[in-house]
Amino acid sequence: MSRRLPLIIPPSGMGRRRFVQGLVAGGVLASLSSPVLSALANSNPLRQGTAPILRGNEFDLVVDELPVNFTGKPGVATTINGSIPAPTLRWREGETVTIRVHNKLREHTSIHWHGIILPYQMDGVPGISFAGIPPGATFTYRFKVQQSGTYWYHSHSGMQELTGMYGAIIIDPAGPETIRADRDHVVLLSDWTDEDPMRVFAKLKAQGDYYNYNQPTVIDFFRDAARDGVGSAFEKRKMWNEMRMNPTDLADLSSQTLTYLTNGITPAGNWTALFSPGERVRLRMINGAGNTFYDVRIPGLKLKVVHVDGLDVEPVTVDEFRFGPGETIDVIVEPHDEAYTIFAQSMERTGFALATLAVREGLKAPVPKLDPVEWLTMRDMMGSMEHGSMSGGSMSGMDHSSMPGMNMMDDSSMSTMDSGNMTGMTGMTGMDHSAMAGMDHSAMKGMSGLAVPSTTARHARTEYGASTDMRVDMARSNLDDPGIGLRNNGRRVLTLADLHTPSGPMDKRGPSREVELHLTGNMERYSWSFDGVEFGKSTPVHFRHGERLRVILHNDTMMTHPMHLHGMWSELESPDGKFQVRRHTLPVQPAQRISFLVTADALGRWAWHCHLMFHMDGGMFREVVVS
Repeated sequence: MSRRLPLIIPPSGMGRRRFVQGLVAGGVLASLSSPVLSALANSNPLRQGTAPILRGNEFDLVVDELPVNFTGKPGVATTINGSIPAPTLRWREGETVTIRVHNKLREHTSIHWHGIILPYQMDGVPGISFAGIPPGATFTYRFKVQQSGTYWYHSHSGMQELTGMYGAIIIDPAGPETIRADRDHVVLLSDWTDEDPMRVFAKLKAQGDYYNYNQPTVIDFFRDAARDGVGSAFEKRKMWNEMRMNPTDLADLSSQTLTYLTNGITPAGNWTALFSPGERVRLRMINGAGNTFYDVRIPGLKLKVVHVDGLDVEPVTVDEFRFGPGETIDVIVEPHDEAYTIFAQSMERTGFALATLAVREGLKAPVPKLDPVEWLTMRDMMGSMEHGSMSGGSMSGMDHSSMPGMNMMDDSSMSTMDSGNMTGMTGMTGMDHSAMAGMDHSAMKGMSGLAVPSTTARHARTEYGASTDMRVDMARSNLDDPGIGLRNNGRRVLTLADLHTPSGPMDKRGPSREVELHLTGNMERYSWSFDGVEFGKSTPVHFRHGERLRVILHNDTMMTHPMHLHGMWSELESPDGKFQVRRHTLPVQPAQRISFLVTADALGRWAWHCHLMFHMDGGMFREVVVS
């Protein structure tokens, strides 16, 4: 089988499709000896590709390595209890769970319980909440389950999450279930690379668009020239060349190195979720990918979104939704035909994860073609500026040296700044911002000035260095944009503006201060950061215990970042300061500025990072201290 597999860059045709879609029987089980295969089959009464379900209050999880083969090229995966995905853990709200994690690896490991509210010592982030689990050691997690819904867990050590160490968590409510469904399936999407992840990271450091096979070509130029004229096509290329940026740089990785998985199964393997006619089916969609945003739809079915990031939302019916690593979205579908395709294409449109919803095994439905690749627009580059521009690199833009106060900040690390009763930017001159934890705009116009999120970009001096290649001066703050590739596609696509938590905010207080952080990067250096400072050079963001504060995330890059704050809920608000939805992971689009409220009710040390693995490892990570 492997002798007939094409090279890493397949030429075309069937070879390329086979590379992207993987082997029919790819995964851990395809590589194991018969005795092990038999043992795993006996321990898991479900069909291949569905993780074992573990119920109760006490669990033993064994982290180990096992051989895998998803594409015809043997590899080694990091597994929990011998499966990919890891076992689905079924808990009950209000009970205390004890989880013993046994490390059989030759390196440290950890497990982070994504979105779970717990003591920081149980959060599972090495170097922040604990030291990690050494080889041969056992660590016991113990905490009370304070919530219900769909969540997941994964390693927070090295690249283990990308190599297979992730699983679903389903928490049954203490009272009656609020969502009615006749059938319930976990659909955990992920991605896999046959390459050593550190080798992938090294390639990106050397060339940020190494895996981008959608770059503009001569054919594209002639097509644009035929449609818009030679002059227009030339100016279009000239603009992007002068900015030294790539209009198709939507994702760091592509199917050139990734195989997209559904519940650990390649597209060719056709993982199948069963239903009976007339049933309401709940699909618990989890994005456990290391580096892939997925656009999910089921042709022929409407998707009723009922539950997001572990919490019920006011139901909204759509045709499609996009979600990034770390996010979970539960939908209700009511199938009536025999088979449907669950189609999850990657944002950069080079491949897809695939599953089938069917009345019996073996059925398939037509698979849609990938949507065409779309270029980033000026809205994605400049935000709300129609004819202005961004500052940075060789791009023409505003002269920040002429803006009062902007060039006088000493923000070598820029700690949270208390602006007192300032009414303008001129008062910032000479302040010492040595810790770089984000700009604090407390009471710049008194408490009344915090009723609505600020819209003026406040760039730290640390953004004016080698780690940052662009800065957006007038970011857009709208929440009703589905994102590049989904605009005006003829389908009803979910947006952040559609999501509402029916119970309202968890804390009725308004914010007492406002902290602004910028998501920054340099694609030439493949460096990612907050406010131009990578994690290794940063100091913590400080929240005061019990306070209610507003956080503004301002994206100065061309990529969407799924931002995950550990330990506390992020309560997204609209541009006019109205509560929208409670989340644990928030996607921030290019040139977008979003705000959310946080109640700092969790003492301790917490992680805050982009959930794209290579962005996190590249520096877009920060510690938050609540004291």
